[in-house]
Amino acid sequence: QFQFVESGGDLVQPGGSLRLSCVSSGDSVEYYALGWFRQAPGKEREAVSCISVSGRSSKYADSVKGRFTISRDNAKNTLWLEMNDLRPEDTAIYYCSTTLRSVSVNCVATTDSWGQGTRVTVSS
Repeated sequence: QFQFVESGGDLVQPGGSLRLSCVSSGDSVEYYALGWFRQAPGKEREAVSCISVSGRSSKYADSVKGRFTISRDNAKNTLWLEMNDLRPEDTAIYYCSTTLRSVSVNCVATTDSWGQGTRVTVSS
C-alpha cells in the first residue's frame, strides 16, 4: 500500500547540512506516525527519529539529538529530516517508514516493504 521514495542524500563534509525528503506515492500518511531509520556499512538498521500523527510530538536517537529535526506535511504526504553538523558516523543509507504511535517511548518501524533509501556520506 505505502510506496515511500526517499531523496536528498549526498556527499558532504563534516559539519555540513542536508535535508532529506520522503514522499508516499501510495496511501495517505495522514493517520500514521512516521519515522526515519538508517543503516550504516556493516551495521543493522537503527531508528533515527519519529514523529506523531499530528506532528506535535517527536523523538530522536541520542546520537542525533540537537542536530536533526524531523517534520511532516500531511497534505503533501511528505516527511522531512533536516540534518546539520553532520559527522562521519552519520554516514548511512536513510529510510522512512510508518511507525507505532508510541513515539514518546521509542521509534518502531511497521513497514512491510522498505524503499530504496537515500545515501548520506559524510567525509572530508
